[in-house]
Amino acid sequence: MFAFLKSNPVKKLRKIYDQKSTEAMFAQRKGDIRSYSQLTAEAEELWQQILAFETKTKR
Repeated sequence: MFAFLKSNPVKKLRKIYDQKSTEAMFAQRKGDIRSYSQLTAEAEELWQQILAFETKTKR
């Protein structure tokens, strides 16, 4: 009944993923390849978590 009050972990992770991806893009534009690589790796880890949550909820 009060499902709308529960926080959605996928939505939160997607927001963080988008932020990391955007930061990585700007780091790449500045020529900071190390930061770009690190941020991209973090974003990929978040994406794997998102996929895991989505596959759990679909079953």
